[in-house]
Amino acid sequence: MQDSVTNISTDYVPTQEMGVPMSSKAVCHQGITSPCSELHPVFRNHPTKLFLETTTRCNLKCQSCVKQSYENEILEGDMSMATFMALAPTFPHLESLVLNGIGEPLLHPLLEDFIRISKSFMPKESWVGFQSNGTLITDERADSLLAAGLDKICLSLDSVSCDTFRDLREGGEVVDIENAICALKAAKARTGKTDLEIGLEVVVSRDNFRELPDVLKWATSREVGFVIATHLLPYDPSQVAKIAYEYNSDEAIALFEPLKRKAESEGIDIHRYFDVFFPPKWVRSKEEQQILDFVYKMMLEANRAGIFFQVKNLFSRDEAFHREITEVFNEVQAIAEKAGIRLKLPEIVPKADRRCDFIEGGSAMVSWNGNIHPCYFLWHRYKCFHKTRVVCREIEAKSFGNLEQESVCDIWNEPDFRAFREEVLKYRFSYCSNCNVAPCDFIWGPDFQNDCSATNVPCGDCFWCMGMFNCLQ
Repeated sequence: MQDSVTNISTDYVPTQEMGVPMSSKAVCHQGITSPCSELHPVFRNHPTKLFLETTTRCNLKCQSCVKQSYENEILEGDMSMATFMALAPTFPHLESLVLNGIGEPLLHPLLEDFIRISKSFMPKESWVGFQSNGTLITDERADSLLAAGLDKICLSLDSVSCDTFRDLREGGEVVDIENAICALKAAKARTGKTDLEIGLEVVVSRDNFRELPDVLKWATSREVGFVIATHLLPYDPSQVAKIAYEYNSDEAIALFEPLKRKAESEGIDIHRYFDVFFPPKWVRSKEEQQILDFVYKMMLEANRAGIFFQVKNLFSRDEAFHREITEVFNEVQAIAEKAGIRLKLPEIVPKADRRCDFIEGGSAMVSWNGNIHPCYFLWHRYKCFHKTRVVCREIEAKSFGNLEQESVCDIWNEPDFRAFREEVLKYRFSYCSNCNVAPCDFIWGPDFQNDCSATNVPCGDCFWCMGMFNCLQ
């Protein structure tokens, strides 16, 4: 296999007709420094990061997985060697290659081949890794992975309580993660590849957030290098009540809180707003009119400041829960700092100042069948649920081409894909979770064309760019 790889040409020259400025042209070729390497990753002529869905098959049935979701349309399949090799022109330019998607990577029979081949092309400072449930890591498999050149592995551990773990990850056991870590550490010693990074991923919900300190202590005692925590995305109506984050943005809360205190000091009970507003009355008492006037002024001030201001969400804030989870996150951060563990926590309150790490990092997602997508949010067709109204949103996969018809660099430089990335960077799309009229047909309809801001990227309800969801990248 290795001999055939060395003969593969990775030449690629973008053309003027593709809409790529001649000044930023580059040649995708092993050993050649691209003249556009200092440009923002969005404007380079090749992806900087790749996420490859090696398989959609899995041996567990985790509650938080889209495969267990409400009427999901995830087809099962494995990435072929031909599809993988079609990506070879990008390997010399990659910062990272993540070999997982919906399924369990260790189920793919060619996983080690994928690692070995990509490492032979990638720059020395780049890395290859994947996330796993850890159940299939034996001593022999650990040796095989390290011999292939694996740099990072992130194991899923939502709880160190055996009962909670079984409930969240059906078919798995805490001891599976324990055994996987032991096997990987032993393989590091046997193979001499001591730079392998072993980490954990935790999906945070109301069911397990209080156990985070125990997870960090468990990780510390096993010399885990990093921990990634992410929030739950509800794929089923029953999961909505388990969400451990707010829908109000930090900007909206910063405006709301002092105004709420002002109302309290003036004896105005703004929480009666909806009782007063519905049903409409021709005649209202002085107290009722004061409530309406005060809330109207709040909304007007938010409008003038350009802040999305969802009144119902703000009035129903669970401040006690917010304080509790903040305290837990602070405790977890302190444990990680003391132990020297790199910890990535999600935000508890969505950030109004949004950032899409996928687009900003020059990422492309590749499905097992060769379709090219921009991000996790738009990688598959599935249904998820909104916290406030418990309504279902259908997410459509956003694909810009398939490797059977076009090269990866051709797809990356297609005008539509480039325009999509540039549009996301402007961050002009709506803030749907904080909108008083959401869900609306613009975003939640079956055929997305544009949102209420006339933006043609369906990102207004994406919580990745608000800091709520994290992953290995």
